[in-house]
This record gives sequence, structure tokens and C-alpha cells, in this order.
Amino acid sequence: MGWLFSGAKINKIDINELKMNYLKHKNGKYFVDVRTQSEYKQKSIPGFVNLPLQTMQNQLNNVPKDKEIVVICQSGMRSAMACKILKKAGYEQVTDVRGGMNSW
Repeated sequence: MGWLFSGAKINKIDINELKMNYLKHKNGKYFVDVRTQSEYKQKSIPGFVNLPLQTMQNQLNNVPKDKEIVVICQSGMRSAMACKILKKAGYEQVTDVRGGMNSW
């Protein structure tokens, strides 16, 4: 069982769950959009902080460890990578929004 990464559970939700539950009950959550600044400026969800994937590693000190981190990107690829980075950095509650902004 050495291939199992302890604590690797990443919660996955879809856009409907984001809209119906997460955005209505924001307490205890920190919302991160890992797309580029130009993508974020074109269209973003209120309440999401832009933290581009390519600079995320250097900005983790801006992300609170005591909240659930909800991550979105354009399609779901970058958010999945960002969630892995967060888990590796010791974040316990990490949620990936499947389908990303394409589904919004």
C-alpha cells in the first residue's frame, strides 16, 4: 500500500454544488481561481481570489490553512494540479471544482 499518499483525499464538486451550497455558505471557505490574470479579468466569480497556478507555490503564505480551499480554473486541469500542490503543502481541506469556468 506504499502507493497511497496519506491524506490525499481531495473533495470534488461540480458547478451546481458550488452555486447551490458553497457560494451560499461561504463561512470557513477560501475561494481560489488558478487561471491567468487575463483569464480572470475577462470573467470571474465574485469572491474568488486570483492565484495563477504558475505562481501559486510562491504565494501559499497568502492562503489560509484554517479554511477549506475551493479551487477553480477554466476546465478542471489546472485546479486538479493546484489541489495536489495544496495537499502536498499541508492543506487538509481542499475542494476541486470539476468542469471549471467552462461549466459556469
